[in-house]
Amino acid sequence: MDIAFSSTVELAAAVAARKISAMEALDAHLAQIDAHNQAVNAVIALDRDGAHSQAKKADAALARGEALGPLHGVPFTLKDTHETAGMKTTVGFPPFADYVARQDSPVVARLKAAGGVLMAKTNVATMLSDWQSNNPLFGRTSNPWNLQRTAGGSSGGAAAALCAGMMSFDVGTDMQDSIRLPASFCGVYGLKPTEHRVSLAGAFPDPEGAARSVRLMSCLGPLARSVGDLSLIYKIISGPDGHDTDLAPVPVEDMPKLDSKTLRIAFASSFPGFPVAGEISAVVENLARRLQSAGAIVEEAKLPKLDLHDDLEQGGALIGMMLEAAQPEPPQDLTPVSRWFEALARRDRSILAWDRFFENWDALLCPVAMTTAFPHCEPGTPIEVDGKQQSYWMLPAYGAVFNYSGHPALSMPCGLDSAGLPIGLQLVGRRWSEEQLLGIAKAIEPLTGGFRRPPGY
Repeated sequence: MDIAFSSTVELAAAVAARKISAMEALDAHLAQIDAHNQAVNAVIALDRDGAHSQAKKADAALARGEALGPLHGVPFTLKDTHETAGMKTTVGFPPFADYVARQDSPVVARLKAAGGVLMAKTNVATMLSDWQSNNPLFGRTSNPWNLQRTAGGSSGGAAAALCAGMMSFDVGTDMQDSIRLPASFCGVYGLKPTEHRVSLAGAFPDPEGAARSVRLMSCLGPLARSVGDLSLIYKIISGPDGHDTDLAPVPVEDMPKLDSKTLRIAFASSFPGFPVAGEISAVVENLARRLQSAGAIVEEAKLPKLDLHDDLEQGGALIGMMLEAAQPEPPQDLTPVSRWFEALARRDRSILAWDRFFENWDALLCPVAMTTAFPHCEPGTPIEVDGKQQSYWMLPAYGAVFNYSGHPALSMPCGLDSAGLPIGLQLVGRRWSEEQLLGIAKAIEPLTGGFRRPPGY
């Protein structure tokens, strides 16, 4: 058994069957971190002693015949944004360099209660504010496929560590493609659930107990190396928790087993006015043809009649208003409350337009980002796409559309480009239909090739 690159489902089953111990699972991943993290710089705040103590307790519980959780003895990491008792949460921001939460966030508590062994945090962009993971506290994360390229952001450390076999899952945050873009760049899977599906309580450092300002468009979701793992972790962390009052009481169900012949898939190789590399568009179109050959109903999408550029601008404005409200001292020119409600009404129109679109389709297949992993650069530097310079700020556009609309979306690896870098495609579904979306991804998985282990790891 190749422990470092086994799935979460496989690891949990192997520990439960006593084929391996929790300590062996942990040590295999620690060895992978020791071998590769100096170059990749994905894992930070490694709690080696604490993880060994947790693994020892997991093995002792198994020996006593105690009931096992679905993650019993499985080592995992968390993006450095979740509040964790006894472990620093910095979001790569010097004022938070020594911040330690008094208690675990609800998501962290659920993962631990399921038997998971938390061993470290993973690197992020400073304050989660960029699509490269680089910050003054821990430096820059590189892509295991090519160390001269970015792993993406802001969940770049999570995606890179997964790609390099340092753990089997992580939980990221996604306000503007921050799970899906790095998952795409590193060739792993990432799920952004429907807005208000997973608790945001404790999802960001809160030293002063201030009012939670980020309540829209931001989502927590798993990154993993298989659809089955996404489904397992999603089911553990989703649903009401007694802390985040915005959470919808929608039942969390098992991922269905679907036949590709029953699927209705719309595809878009690009969005109007959004740049995208020709190789990515070609992979979208090729997968659409293969799905059609497999018996699915597949058509080129007639997208909602929306100004998607305006949606992106409106989403950015909403984020700005939320951040404005979070300042200790509000600015003198505070945005009028009326503008907040106008912005929400504008957003409602977009949400409803996409809802109507998904009345006719099970999923939309489209790009995750306009390019594959690009060379490390200063934020704002134009990005070359097929020989043309494109705006850096368009990097998350294909994903951010669905942060604005709130619809669930996932990134799945679909081969490599001519430079040997992973290509990720995006599947988007109806709101509150994560299980269906995951089932569709599982049915498609054999056609995509799934996760590939990068050379040298």
